[in-house]
Amino acid sequence: MTTDDPEPKDEATRQRFRNQRRADTKPELALRRELHRRGLRYRVDHRPTRSIRSRGDIVFTRARVVVFVDGCFWHGCPEHSTAPKNNADWWQQKLDANKERDARNTAVLESEGWHVLRIWEHEDPREVAACIERTVRAPRSE
Repeated sequence: MTTDDPEPKDEATRQRFRNQRRADTKPELALRRELHRRGLRYRVDHRPTRSIRSRGDIVFTRARVVVFVDGCFWHGCPEHSTAPKNNADWWQQKLDANKERDARNTAVLESEGWHVLRIWEHEDPREVAACIERTVRAPRSE
């Protein structure tokens, strides 16, 4: 944590945030298994371009498709997002900044010819994999 981070309410909260995975989450693993089962090969936790610092969760470099598996809390899912009660102002700024960064990164990637797919962690991996497969296998005009 940095000095700008709020103090956790208690030790249990501190541990929960320390243990929060950034990569290889259960939704990511389920999706990757389904994509692999379909014969698709990809890079994991890969930076698609040097013009952004963010790393795609799943990246198809040749097809120029980058997939972000967004967590409902961290990225503001319209169905499942909740507003923390402790340090509410700080958290609102943090979550708004996440959404702004996501939009900025998507715009940069799309301007560089990448097809960006943002999916929610709660989406069915089979349905998402079918959408990703169609996108990756679709002929692209250069």
